[in-house]
Amino acid sequence: MEGLEGRLKPGDIIRVDVDWIMASELSWSAMEKWYNQLGKPGIYRNDRFWLAGGHVVDPRIMEKPKIKPFRQFKMTENQGMNYTIMHTEFCRERAQPGMLVIGSDSHTCSGGSVSCLAIGLGVADVLLPLVTGETWFKVPETLEIRFELKRNTVAAERIVEFTGPGVQHLSRDARFAIANMCTEFGAVTGIFVPDAVTQQFVNKRKHPKYKSSAMYFRPDDDAEYAETHIIDLAQVESFVARYPKPDDVVPVSELAGLELQGCFIGACTTAEEDIVLAAFVLEEAMKRGARPTKSGKRKVVPGSRPILSNLRKHGLTEIFNRAGWEIGVPSCSYCVGMSADQAAQGETWLTSQNRNFENRMGPGSFGNLASAVTVAASSFDMKVTDPTPLLDAIDMNKVREMLGLKTSEQEALEEPLYVEPGAQEVSPQQSTSSKKATATPASPSSLISGRVYLLPDFVDTDALAPNEALSQPNITRQKLGTYCLYHTHPDFRQRVKEGQNIVVAGEGFGCGSSREDAVFALQAVGVQCVIAKSFAFIYGRNQPNLGLLGFELKDSRFWAVVDNNKSMKIDLDHTVLRLEVEPGIWEPFPFQLSQMQRRLMDCGGAEKAFSRYGKNLWQALTAHSSDGTAEVSGLPKVDVQPSKTEW
Repeated sequence: MEGLEGRLKPGDIIRVDVDWIMASELSWSAMEKWYNQLGKPGIYRNDRFWLAGGHVVDPRIMEKPKIKPFRQFKMTENQGMNYTIMHTEFCRERAQPGMLVIGSDSHTCSGGSVSCLAIGLGVADVLLPLVTGETWFKVPETLEIRFELKRNTVAAERIVEFTGPGVQHLSRDARFAIANMCTEFGAVTGIFVPDAVTQQFVNKRKHPKYKSSAMYFRPDDDAEYAETHIIDLAQVESFVARYPKPDDVVPVSELAGLELQGCFIGACTTAEEDIVLAAFVLEEAMKRGARPTKSGKRKVVPGSRPILSNLRKHGLTEIFNRAGWEIGVPSCSYCVGMSADQAAQGETWLTSQNRNFENRMGPGSFGNLASAVTVAASSFDMKVTDPTPLLDAIDMNKVREMLGLKTSEQEALEEPLYVEPGAQEVSPQQSTSSKKATATPASPSSLISGRVYLLPDFVDTDALAPNEALSQPNITRQKLGTYCLYHTHPDFRQRVKEGQNIVVAGEGFGCGSSREDAVFALQAVGVQCVIAKSFAFIYGRNQPNLGLLGFELKDSRFWAVVDNNKSMKIDLDHTVLRLEVEPGIWEPFPFQLSQMQRRLMDCGGAEKAFSRYGKNLWQALTAHSSDGTAEVSGLPKVDVQPSKTEW
């Protein structure tokens, strides 16, 4: 892609056109409130807005007051409730290589399985491109992971690009699961370099309009990466991620025999191939005499109705039934733990979902993550079991034929025709507002003072805004604040009220779900600023969008002296904080705000920026003057590098 100087580099600020916007019924309810607050400005392209109902809707509870409002949507790209989990059918039938996809869910990165640049953002961050057709990004670094045949922080705020000769051995569904999990190790998104497998998958679609716009890009031979890591696929074995961390991964043998009260196969991570393999594992086990114990819960939830239909067509639903499994309608089910399916307090589960945070599956429950085949093998005796002997006995050609894929005996696939990406440069403008502000947005105070409340690494958004709060209809911001960190840090809310209103946290603050309610909850409690070693990508964008000050601080001197309850003063005008290291002794520590972050903070958040600049807000906030600095009407200059890029 080309920018103002012929190319882009990490750190550049660019505006980009968006091809698709995605939302679930749960996130749309919040987006609709924003939409109304902005004055119902209209949608840029109604035929490129994918809306799926599967997070909390369920036929068993459709008449409950909190569910009723989700039942009807009049959108071009909506198939009704419980047709598909948000990402499943979108990737199977809509996403095309080379597209830029923005979604109000952290697992939007699943689109990287079909070579989309698919990025999850918060509700406000998704609504604005739905209205304007564009958004902005700071160009990230790229991390290369090469799959060959011979944790958690390496991808933070980077795009993960999957390459290497081993990729050809990964099916589209396998790529889907890998791309889906990129958000769990901090990546902006993950993307597979498109190849013959990608092209075959896209070309199988019936509707021409969902394959004719595909553009196959690949990295240059001399592409530069921030880091490169190699994974030897020949060494892959079955693993389990132990409660409550998705990255606490051990070989299944280390947990063999762990007693379970529940087994779940489903969630957006679990693709059709996973469920098919699980069914064949169950069948093979029953051929060897295995029978399900009477105790325990077993549930499989396919990602979409087309997948469920194919399972029925080939008799696999009957296999699940004989093995003691209940089959549910397409939904997030136990993974989100906010609807009809919730694990009970004290229950230990093995699940093929993507997250196992505290209370994720239900208050007081314990979730351990594994592949669908491991969950299936473990379901007979309700004890963690290695699936390898059963998996080795499966005829993979039979699996591929059922999935409509070429078998190993059939001819090789043809490589796609690769193209070079292009860009459109837009002349910078000092003021591009098509809408004058009805009132000047108030800037945040230039001086913030308070005391420190220390938090650890990887505080997730499920803890900041728990499911119990979000499942309440029409919960107020004030009420939301009463739930903030009440599971993990019960003294937090009171301490903030008493003056510990500056949060100082470790790595990956705000990891997990894209819920911007996490920011609202902090604001409702009275938090004035969040300082962290690093922020999760989506949360890091949500903060300035919603007007909460937050910044990263890497200075080791600061982390050596900061402590709970110490006094602090933050000077925004001079971008320096002062920490009282000893009584009466204040030590200064400079910090930085990103260019767009400072612009949004000066406006008071994205909503107020929209009230001033209308649909041209991103063009206005990246405009610059002849001296190379950003110059926006009524705001101070900031050094930015604007570029309008068509993805």
